[in-house]
Amino acid sequence: MERKSPYFTAFIYVCALLLAVVILAPIFWLFIMSISPAADLAAKPLRWWPHTADFSRYQLLLSTLENSAGAAFTASLRNSIEVAGMATVAAIALAIPAGWAVSRTPSIGWSLSMVIATYMLPPVALSVPLYMGLAYLGMLNTVFGLSLVYLTILAPFTTWLMKSGFDSIPREIESAAMIDGAGLFQTLRILTLPLAMPVVATSALFAFLLAWDEFFYALLFTSDQRAKTLTVAIADLAGGRVSDYGLIATAGVLAALPPVLIGLVTQRTLISGLTSGGVKG
Repeated sequence: MERKSPYFTAFIYVCALLLAVVILAPIFWLFIMSISPAADLAAKPLRWWPHTADFSRYQLLLSTLENSAGAAFTASLRNSIEVAGMATVAAIALAIPAGWAVSRTPSIGWSLSMVIATYMLPPVALSVPLYMGLAYLGMLNTVFGLSLVYLTILAPFTTWLMKSGFDSIPREIESAAMIDGAGLFQTLRILTLPLAMPVVATSALFAFLLAWDEFFYALLFTSDQRAKTLTVAIADLAGGRVSDYGLIATAGVLAALPPVLIGLVTQRTLISGLTSGGVKG
């Protein structure tokens, strides 16, 4: 077996360490800001570590007292989970049959390309027709209406990912199952979908992240705690003349926790889905 040079191994570890520092440093600083007193954040020169840790902001944002900042934040957190969850489930439900159909029928691949081309349009160009449509249906400032808007964003993206996943599954396997008497839906449910589960999980995670981080449409189509999402709620914290940057950082830390936890739980499946089709044998 080929022996690797110790210098090359050290170089790989140094590069990995630098990459980890670049990725984690902003998150670490966000946490430091969230537990730093306001005086430390405004001090010159800047204090990189607080003299005393202040966790009162977390208690404030997680409180459920009526008409408090915590009540508004927790309502926005719940809205974000509901909107992102519903949009992701609907997008995956549409993407699985659509992605399979495009993968197994290359002659209609142009339809997926046409749909994906809509991503080239700036969101502001679609804001007026979407607003008018939601207003006509009475879905403005509702979680369900915002989920429908997000579905128009997520469905093409997840369909493209699912199509790439189905492309890596040999068609001969499905043909053999059908020769043995399995129907189309039986083949999809028993054979194809289990093989494509890593890609399904990867598509769902990316769709959830896209919906979780979306700001523009959430700002336009929501107005109060009934449907306002986390991104808009955090922007509201910075909207006053005097902003508590520590409170904004605390909201950022709390908003990052659900996607991070989902990513950690689905890490193995995510890596498998990202590398699906990378090796042909």
